[in-house]
Order: sequence, then C-alpha cells, then structure tokens
Amino acid sequence: MQGFEALAGDWDEILAAEHDMALTIFDKMLATDETQTFKRKMLLMKLTHALDKHAHAEEMVVYPALREANEAADADELESEHGYVKTFIYELSQMAPDANGWLEKVREFRDLVREHAKMEEEQVFPRFKTEMDEEQNAKITGLVNRDGCWMS
Repeated sequence: MQGFEALAGDWDEILAAEHDMALTIFDKMLATDETQTFKRKMLLMKLTHALDKHAHAEEMVVYPALREANEAADADELESEHGYVKTFIYELSQMAPDANGWLEKVREFRDLVREHAKMEEEQVFPRFKTEMDEEQNAKITGLVNRDGCWMS
C-alpha cells in the first residue's frame, strides 16, 4: 500500500490518494447486500486499517505542523472529526453485517469522510501548502511517507 502512496507525490497528494482509496472501499461496502456478510466484514477490516493508518499520519505529522503554523483551529476541528470516524468504526464493528440499518450507517459514515476529505483537500491543505517553502514541504512529505511505512 505504501508504495502506491509514495508515487502520489507530495504529502497532500498522498493523503488525497488515501481519501480516494477509503471512499472506494465505502463504495464496495455499499454495493453489498445482507447475504454478503463475510465480504462486509473483510471490507470493514480493510477500511478500518486504511483509516487508522491515514489518521495516524495526519494526527502525528500534518496536524501538529498546522498548529505550528498558527492553524490550530483547523487542526483541532479536523482532529475532532477523527473522533467521529472512530465512533463510526466502533458502531459498525458492533453491528451484525446483515443487520437492518447497516448500509445506512455505512452511507452516513461515507458522507462524513467525504466532507472531511473535501475540507482538507479544498480548503485547509492548499492554504497551508502555499505558506510552505520547498524544504518544509519535503520534510512533511518525508514524515508522512515514513509514518505510512511504519503503519503498513
């Protein structure tokens, strides 16, 4: 997985690729029916791993860098949304994969992740990146890549 991300380019492109990968997993989950319980369990495990790895890179590298650049309000908001992501993961893991409401919960979860990714990709990250010099950008990219390898 990390090899693919390293080809994505800078830290913001790596994180955007991970957003796309997570949304693709959601779409696969939404394409299942209640008879596909094993597939749903496997997709939830894959999604959980992808989101855990992704959140770790953001929380350990990007959000601290945002705070250092006087962007604490954005970092705090984005990090608090990660708490909701963890709540959705917990709730889905507690539901039977053939339960009524499973797809609705996945759809609601996908919407949250999509909106979170949109805020990062269209507002916070571009603004933050324009304030960086090449050295800072390279440092954050290296740290995101290192963190991704460690979490893989």
